Amino acid sequence: MNITYDKLREIKHRLPTGSIKKIADELNLEEQTVRNYFGAKKYDKGGVVGVHLQPGPDGGIVRIDDVRIIDLAMKMLGSSS
Repeated sequence: MNITYDKLREIKHRLPTGSIKKIADELNLEEQTVRNYFGAKKYDKGGVVGVHLQPGPDGGIVRIDDVRIIDLAMKMLGSSS
């Protein structure tokens, strides 16, 4: 899946309070790993899960190999990825 960085951040910002924890708990991940997926860069407390950034417009193009996190986020927002 490809998405712009700006769109990925928009999805993260639209999530209800507590969503990052819910996603992390459901997928058995560190909360910081989920935050890093959405563009944070605190790798000392969490890893990266299947996301690669290429320079370009709208913050660049993000290639997402592991769609589990974004699928759960979109489900929480009531739409599909």
